[in-house]
Amino acid sequence: MTEPIESRVEALAKEFQYPPTPSVAGAVMTRIDAKATRPLLGRKLAWALTILLVIFAGLMFVPPVRAAVLEFIQIGIVRIFPAPIESPVPTIEAPITVTPAPTKSSLIPILEAIAGETTLESARNIVDFPIPLPTYPADLGEPDRIFVQDAGGWMLILVWLDPQQPNQVQMSLHLIEEGSWTIDKYHPEEVAETTVHGRRALWTDGEYPLMLRNSDIQFMRMIEGHVLIWEENDITYRLEIDVSLEEAIRIAESLQVP
Repeated sequence: MTEPIESRVEALAKEFQYPPTPSVAGAVMTRIDAKATRPLLGRKLAWALTILLVIFAGLMFVPPVRAAVLEFIQIGIVRIFPAPIESPVPTIEAPITVTPAPTKSSLIPILEAIAGETTLESARNIVDFPIPLPTYPADLGEPDRIFVQDAGGWMLILVWLDPQQPNQVQMSLHLIEEGSWTIDKYHPEEVAETTVHGRRALWTDGEYPLMLRNSDIQFMRMIEGHVLIWEENDITYRLEIDVSLEEAIRIAESLQVP
């Protein structure tokens, strides 16, 4: 009788040498452990980077550290170099002829030498941007002197005289269009960061360039005080006044287009 096929296959199977069974369970568990560890390592790395960023941000509030890290601070067309460098003289990116800086008693005569004097109405027709005016203090009124100068872009200078001392400047406000000369200030005595309408601003001091009728460019300051610098809608604002920072910010944030 012929042996059934099932019996023959069963007999051959018993004689067949199978390879050893691999440790599948061990390999699977190793991969599971690795995947579980990766998010933990990622979270640890993220926390470490966050801590480093917080420490760095804190150090940036320390003036010596900030000066060492930053080459310059820029608001609009104004660049301020906080740390001492070789050239302490303010510069602009344009050919200039520097004339002696005026003394306090000669400031009003200097106004007569500044180029581009005009009226507020004419200035509105010349420049390509709205001209906001301070609404604080309430009795400030319109500027007494207005100058428009072409510095690569329009530079508008508004000057208010002191009603108690008409031979002194009470406040000046510059509106400088994007594309104008870049004004560099080297190592001013004071540089503090603040905000105007939530936008970054600087509270500092120092001279700035003005074009004279004789085509010279003179570095000067109209007021023995501070200057608040900020940028809005591609216009650099420069408010020069002898008041506290809080008062200057209040004036700056009161600007409105009539």
